[in-house]
Amino acid sequence: MPTLPTRTLGGLTTSAIGFGAMVLSPGMYGEIDDKRAVSALHAALDEGATLIDTSDGYGADGHNERIVGRALRGRREQAVIATKFGFRVPDGAAAHRFPVSYSFGELAVNAEPKHVRGYAEQSLRNLDTDVIDLYYPHFPDPEVPLEDTVGAVADLVQDGLVRRLGLSNVTADQLRRAHAVHPVAAVQTQWSMWQPVDAELHAAARELGVGIVAWSPLGGGFLAGTVQDLAEGDFRRNMPRFDEANLKTNNDRYAPLRGIAADLGITPGQLALAWLLHQDDHVVPIPGSRTPAHIAENLSAARIALHPGTLGRIEESLAGFSPEGTGSLLG
Repeated sequence: MPTLPTRTLGGLTTSAIGFGAMVLSPGMYGEIDDKRAVSALHAALDEGATLIDTSDGYGADGHNERIVGRALRGRREQAVIATKFGFRVPDGAAAHRFPVSYSFGELAVNAEPKHVRGYAEQSLRNLDTDVIDLYYPHFPDPEVPLEDTVGAVADLVQDGLVRRLGLSNVTADQLRRAHAVHPVAAVQTQWSMWQPVDAELHAAARELGVGIVAWSPLGGGFLAGTVQDLAEGDFRRNMPRFDEANLKTNNDRYAPLRGIAADLGITPGQLALAWLLHQDDHVVPIPGSRTPAHIAENLSAARIALHPGTLGRIEESLAGFSPEGTGSLLG
């Protein structure tokens, strides 16, 4: 079985590239059946991915976590399971809404401390495991102090239900505040060639020794260079950059970077992932795919070394690559 280079996320060791399981539930990138989903996750494990990222909010009724749990039966020791909470608001609890830039306009969470243990216990059942390796509030709750939510996760760490605390979709200030309550192993944030990381967040993570898990490292698949249109039911239809006119414009503007990949004899997606790995020694991208060949292709980017001259060419091309439409979920 292949092994990948490893990286550390606040003391947690994982493969340099992980696997984003969100795509394995229907309603994300179109329809998919459970058999294909499990096969995809097995392909990721077989190729050496150890960090498996999911959430109780992906798919209906914890579907994504249950797929991960099913795929890991008999292979739990090969995986570092990361999951998130807050979207599955309990019956009778308030849904705390906040605006986003995607077409549906807003999301709702509840990260009140009194609900956190219940979220974790349900995720443990879904995942068919007795411990979550990395546990994140999916988004900061706009009506609950982040310190209070973090304190509830710290209790789970103390009780052995969770190994490490993570944060997702936070600012530098929120990271610092949370880290003062309990050590943060990793912060999950959007980062790719077409969506730069927040510079202040990046600096804070480096200062505090917090790793970065990069979600959407291939720009929702755009940076793989193969997206020409989207099927009905594809979640990316909510993203302005995938609007039909914007997508055509963005594909045209991305041509120079596709050319660099061709010169190197690698795919555009591999170039995007290898570039991201060169930005920080403690960044771990989590691309998702349903196709074993694409999964193997993505993970092999962990072994690609880019020459300083090549990195310079990439930066020149990125300086002229200004995508149409917002690419950030949070504006």
